Amino acid sequence: MNFKVPRGTQDILPSETWKWQRVESVIRDVCDKYRYKEIRTPIFEQTELFQRTVGDTTDIVTKEMYTFTDRGNRSMTLRPEGTAPVVRSYVENKMFGYADQPVKVYYQGPMFRYERQQAGRYRQFVQFGVEAIGSADPAIDAEVISLAMELYKRVGLTDYKLVLNSLGDKESRIAHREALIAHFKPSIDELCGDCQARLEKNPLRILDCKVDREHPLMQSAPSLADFLNEESAAYFEKVKGHLDAIGIPYELDPNLVRGLDYYNHTAFEIMSTSSGFGAITTLCGGGRYNGVAEEIGGPASPGVGYALSIERLLLAMEAEGKSFTKDADLDVYIVTLEEDAHRKGFKLLNELRNAGIRADMDYMDRKMKAQMKSADRFKAKTVIVIGEDEVADGVVQLKNMADGSQEKVADSTIVTALHEKLK
Repeated sequence: MNFKVPRGTQDILPSETWKWQRVESVIRDVCDKYRYKEIRTPIFEQTELFQRTVGDTTDIVTKEMYTFTDRGNRSMTLRPEGTAPVVRSYVENKMFGYADQPVKVYYQGPMFRYERQQAGRYRQFVQFGVEAIGSADPAIDAEVISLAMELYKRVGLTDYKLVLNSLGDKESRIAHREALIAHFKPSIDELCGDCQARLEKNPLRILDCKVDREHPLMQSAPSLADFLNEESAAYFEKVKGHLDAIGIPYELDPNLVRGLDYYNHTAFEIMSTSSGFGAITTLCGGGRYNGVAEEIGGPASPGVGYALSIERLLLAMEAEGKSFTKDADLDVYIVTLEEDAHRKGFKLLNELRNAGIRADMDYMDRKMKAQMKSADRFKAKTVIVIGEDEVADGVVQLKNMADGSQEKVADSTIVTALHEKLK
């Protein structure tokens, strides 16, 4: 029987993982500068956590979650997104009592959604996200957005834009909800079954429909911007003012609603503008989510955050022709020509590694020419050649792969000599 990787997942092979590691390194560096510390939550949580926070009318909850019953007859779900687990941890571990607020964290790890596989979209995908919980200051919204923009800048992207909207507070959304129902109800039969089911439960989700997004009713739907109360409008103006102050350009999109129910006030997406990226242009998205902590039994703890897919970040880099420079895999490759030389080489290999030198050798009993080809493939800076004469004389041959020069070095000084050459 032939086994294959599950549909909608992928193997990331050693030839590609170095790119992921480089992105992860940039993420850690940027988050450190902004004082966001890493948090790690379980890969699965109680199903109700996502139903209560993400929203039971969203596509994620109704169509995309991987849910199972464990041996204790409890409903568990592989996490489809990262905010709900982070807020759960914030409440459970009483982080709201920390002296320094807001609590600023980032996470990185696999998420799971059962959706149709597309370029850069998988059923298991790696998501990076940040959350700032405990502050209602519009400036922290701008900081979160700034962190996202800085990350894309640091990996070399230039073709992207920030799109903003305000979803308002509860009062604003209730007024908008009534207007949406009045707008869609007379012609609801023209829309898909999901939209019809959402009309009374959560009409805002209709605007997020992937099936009817081009329907004329969508284009003429009441804009939330027209229903913002004075407080919500003032909040949004402050967010925009902070972005203006730090020179981050943005576009306004009154139809931007995001696909999760917990968002309110600021909502944003960063989109690729590269012609080679594809039809789905969103690189990351997020916004403010006041009320989530209270929904799961915690105290009032306003929050804001965003998430992005590492797969789509790498796809955007590819679309723009941007790449990282790959470092050499090895400092030293040891070539041995007979059995005694192989034993000596293996002992030397261990000494080099203990001295902090990246080294490897041949384990396939190949001829010298084949071993030298391996050294080339690994981009080894130096090759050590050990044959019968070198064993007898207590020396090794050092070959500089850049200029081809070669010299004999005594066994007792080989580590010192290599450290000097590798500086």
